[in-house]
Order: sequence, then C-alpha cells, then structure tokens
Amino acid sequence: MTSSPDRRSSAPARPGLVLAALIMVAAVANLNLAVANVALPDIGRAFDSSQTALNLIAVAYSLGLACSVIYLGALGDRYGRKLMLVTGILLSVPACLLAAYAPTDTVLIVARLVGGLSAGMAYPTTLALIAALWSGPARTRSIALWSATGGAIASLGPLAAGFALERFWWGSVFLITLPLAAVALIMAIMLVPAHVNETTEPVDNLGGILSIILVGAAILAINFAPVPNSGALVAGLAVLALAAVVAFVLRERRAANPLYHLGIASRRVFWVAACAGIIVFGSLMGAMFIGQQFLQNVLGYSTVQAGMAILPAAILMVIIAPRSAKLVESHGARFTLLTGYVFVLLGFLTMLLLWREGIGYWQVGLGYALIGTGVGFAGTPASHSLTGSVPVTRAGMASGTADLQRDLGGAVMQSIFGALLTAGYASAAAAAVTAAPPNPTITASVQTQLTKSFSSAATTAEQYPQYSAQIIAGAKAAFLQGDQWAYLAGVIAVLIGATIVFVFFPAKNDEQRLLAEYAATDSGT
Repeated sequence: MTSSPDRRSSAPARPGLVLAALIMVAAVANLNLAVANVALPDIGRAFDSSQTALNLIAVAYSLGLACSVIYLGALGDRYGRKLMLVTGILLSVPACLLAAYAPTDTVLIVARLVGGLSAGMAYPTTLALIAALWSGPARTRSIALWSATGGAIASLGPLAAGFALERFWWGSVFLITLPLAAVALIMAIMLVPAHVNETTEPVDNLGGILSIILVGAAILAINFAPVPNSGALVAGLAVLALAAVVAFVLRERRAANPLYHLGIASRRVFWVAACAGIIVFGSLMGAMFIGQQFLQNVLGYSTVQAGMAILPAAILMVIIAPRSAKLVESHGARFTLLTGYVFVLLGFLTMLLLWREGIGYWQVGLGYALIGTGVGFAGTPASHSLTGSVPVTRAGMASGTADLQRDLGGAVMQSIFGALLTAGYASAAAAAVTAAPPNPTITASVQTQLTKSFSSAATTAEQYPQYSAQIIAGAKAAFLQGDQWAYLAGVIAVLIGATIVFVFFPAKNDEQRLLAEYAATDSGT
C-alpha cells in the first residue's frame, strides 16, 4: 500500500526575509520582461521599425530566458544556485544600459537577448531555492506568493514604463530596474543560503547546447513566418529546431547524467503541468503584448494610461494567489488549473468580442481582470506540481521547466500573436491600398511603409498631412483585423490546454498517490 505524501512543512531560518530576497531577485527579471511592451510604439517611431522588428524586440528577452533556463538551472544545481543568482543580477546591469542607449533596433534586440540570458541565470534559481528550502504546505504558500508577485510586477512594468515615457526618451524604460537590481543584489548576498541540497553529478553540457538551439530556432521560425520572402529562412530554422529536438532526445536517453531526465519529465503530474503553464503564462504575456499596442495605437491612450489599464490584472493576481494555494491543498492542482483556464478563456473572449475602436475603459479593464484572475488561479498549481514531482537535487530541472512555462510560453504566444498581428495588419493594409483610388503620391515605397506596421503608417501620415486622417483610419482598421486573429488564437490555445488538463491531469487523490510514488522512487525506498 502506498503511503500518502508527507504534509509537514519545513522552512529555512528567517523564512520571510529569505523569501523576500528571492522575490526581489525575481522582480528584476519580471520587470525587465514587461517594460518593453509599452515602449514599442515609441521605439517603432524612433527607428522606423517594421512590425517584425518590434515583435523581436518584445520577444528577445523571453527568447534569451527560454533558451537558457534548462541549462542554467542544471549549472546552478551543480555549481551553486546562489552563485548563479548573483551572477545573473550583475549581468542584468550592462544589458539594461545597452538597451537604454541602443543606436539601432538591431542593437536593442541583442541587448534584450542578453538581458534574457541574465534573467535565465537568476530567475529559475529563485524557484529552485524555494523548492530546496521549503517543503509541504509552506512550499505551496511560498510558491503562490512568488508566482503572484512575479506576475503582478510583470503587469506593473508597463505602468512604470508609462511614467518614464511621459518624461524621458524611450530608452528610459530599460533603466527602471537598475535601483531594484542593486537592492536585490544586496539582499541575495546577505540573506540567501548557499549550497542547499545541490548535486555533485557532472552537467550534460552537450544537452544544454542542444536545448538552446532547439528553443531558439523554433521561436525565431515563428517570428519570421509572416515576413515576406523569408520562406527559406523559416524552413531552415524549422529544420534546425526539429533536428535539435531529435538530437536532444537521443542525447538525454544515452547520457549518464542527463541534463533533462526524460523519465521524470514523462511523469503525468510533471508534463501536464508544464504544458498547462506554458499556455497560461503565455496568455498573460501575449495579451499584454497585443493589448499595449491596441490601447495606444487604436484607442489613443497615453503611455501612462496604457500602463494603468493593466492594473486590474496585477491586483487580482496578488489577491487570488493565496486562495489558489488553499484551493490546491483542498481540491488539488487539476481543479485549480481548470478554474484558472475558465477565467483566461473569458478574458480572451472579452478581447475578441468587445475590444473595438472607441470602446470605454470598462471593456478593457474587464479583459485584463479576467486574464489576471485566471493566471492567479493557475500559476500556483502549474509551478507547484513541477517542483513536487522531482527530487530536490533536480530542483533546477523543475524550476527551469517552470520558468520555461513563463518564458517559452511568453515567447511562443507573443511570437504567434505577433505573427498573426503582422499578417493580419499587412493583409488588411494591402487590401485598403489596392482598393483606394489611384494617387500618384502612393508610390511603391509609400505602400511598403503603409503595410509594414502601424508605426510606419503613422510616420507616413505625418509626411502627408493632407491624407493623415485617412491613413490613420486605415491603419487602425488593419490593426484591428490583425489583433482579432491573435485573440482567436488565444481562445484556441486555452481550449487545447484545458482539454489536456481535464483528460490527463490526475484528480486530487490520484495526484497525492502519484507524488508519494515519485518520492519513494527517487529515495530508492
């Protein structure tokens, strides 16, 4: 007969201060992740960027994080999680400075990518340390607070960026986190314990390199898919990603000390929670990415107003997360995940059906409130199930996967949403240009500018003030077609995720039985 999991709690000395330090480190990564979205219209005007370039600026940070979290999580397990934490915070400083003073959008993309790599060192380590330092219900509560605070800070990022943009240039948004990074660095050095439940097994470096290639190639392929004349590049990236997947799986099956233990990853509690989290956290990032451009481009919100519009999501994530932890303990992760999915689905339906030109704030606030409520419910069980189904010496694998949920989910959903927005905008803008009466001022060059992105169309409108109203109206109509495609993709993704959870994730009693079996297997008893 299988025993039930041990429900006793354990925690480190000074648990409140240690958790505050870990949340502060996570806050640096979350804030850096979110600040770019609200600045995208200003960045587009400053560099005359294409929609694809703006998509890459938005997704580069998530790309750097998603590529690196599994490998860096394993390095932290082996060589020291605290060392990885501190190094990541230190690297974030030059990355922020390079982004703030980037001379071109290409340099900005590179700076965001480096920032994502720095976050890949620090952010997954925070959850790995929570898994190593806490156990039982105390771990569930700590993860709930970590998840809610991280999501809320990510949502508050646009508000802070909005205030900065009202007073300074677009690059100022990337300097916001520097004071926070300084505080986080001091707290991490003074409060976070070192060398807790770490492994002495060697790291599978080849597997780490393959994981970086497969994630990076896949995300870039999605981003370049709607770009004209890029079919060969997309096909090459897709082939590279597929080859890397095959090579990674073969490597992990044969490696003496695999980077990513496929036996653990195949556990039902683990892989279903991983898939569920990718969609939930990706939905939040995707909704913020498209929403910020909608609020500024279509509704004419200022940067501060656009940032404040997201407050319902941030507030509700913080309010809901403690209740989510209690719901996990009383009803299980499956029920809590599905509850979150219902709210996220309602949020996307609100955006799909109600977000139009000229709407009032209540429709905007409702959409964000529903998304925030859904992430508040689903975020805790998604992360908790991962950390609970692996041995503590593999906490880096669990935390890396948990961060991959957020970052791969954010990168993939932003890439898909961005690709659909780009394709929908270009299609609608091209159709509008074709249907317009012949005009000698609409040269091939002007047509390219009008169909490239909303920012380019706005710049063109300034150059031709006699046609400004018509150009902006057409650009708004084209943007609205593109974002409808994106919100519909969100609805489909949420329905797929909910189906996976409903069919494959175990109910509460089965979940506890499986977790007990996993613990017995991992301890060799």
